Amino acid sequence: MSKPVFIQDYQKNPANVLTVGTFDGVHLGHQALIHNVVDRARKKSGPAVVVTFDPHPRDVINPSSDGIRLLTTLTERASIMRDYGIDQMVVIPFTRDFSILSSEEFIREFIFKRIGVDEFVIGYDHHFGRDRMGSINTLQKLSNELGFSVHVEKSHEVDHVTVSSTFIRKLLEVDGNVSSAAGMLGRRYEVSGTIVKGDQRGRTIGFPTANLEPESGNKILPANGVYHVEVTLEGQTFHGMMNIGFRPTFKGESKVVPEVHLFDFNRMVYGSRMRVRFNRRIRGEKKFSSAEALVEQLVRDRETCRRFGNGTEKV
Repeated sequence: MSKPVFIQDYQKNPANVLTVGTFDGVHLGHQALIHNVVDRARKKSGPAVVVTFDPHPRDVINPSSDGIRLLTTLTERASIMRDYGIDQMVVIPFTRDFSILSSEEFIREFIFKRIGVDEFVIGYDHHFGRDRMGSINTLQKLSNELGFSVHVEKSHEVDHVTVSSTFIRKLLEVDGNVSSAAGMLGRRYEVSGTIVKGDQRGRTIGFPTANLEPESGNKILPANGVYHVEVTLEGQTFHGMMNIGFRPTFKGESKVVPEVHLFDFNRMVYGSRMRVRFNRRIRGEKKFSSAEALVEQLVRDRETCRRFGNGTEKV
């Protein structure tokens, strides 16, 4: 599986071992469910399948001006699922009409008739269908009639906190706590995009930066501040520090600007794709009294990041 497949292009397979959900973030709780699906599929030599939705259901059911911020794009989810052994990620377009289907209609018409299912793995608290009325009980009732089995996955906790996409979004967007978010994701949080030309102010103060245009406008950027990051660019890996914010020391910006200063790097790379993995938050955003004061702080930030990169300083 290299890309997700939309349901209209999917060929039904009655031997599927599958699970259903949005799976934004593909965090440790999701991973436990996925591993269960993969293990069961391998034992019976059937396909391991994840059924998911696009756009995020909350954007359709409770639309807001900005839309829900995502931990993972659809492509990222498919790539992570592949790494964990999922054979196919089937995407159902989530529309207003789809949202009013009853839970039983969803299972009968989509899961059973159009996708195919032999075993269904479900999270302990998962609900689906109109008004989220569908539950484990719904599945168990239909399983007897339609001839598939149901397996329930328990909750997953990290430091006595139940792992959830909502909690991870708060860690990132509100707290900028990329370290705790990584603990719940089972990997570092990352953002990918294209390097675009900025105002080149950083170059004039000795800290040239690569401005990142994320590949998705709905992708979460951690809270404003400075972060130690690891960057993959043109097939190479670099350490650096990333500033996310409005650059208040200068004229300020009308929107958040994510920009990365790469250590030991001095090339023009406009138009290149950059993958940024967040290691630690160094500090919050701050307005300095002068450009000189900002440079002094950036020198300290860079030294802090280098110590992190060398493993000589801990969180």
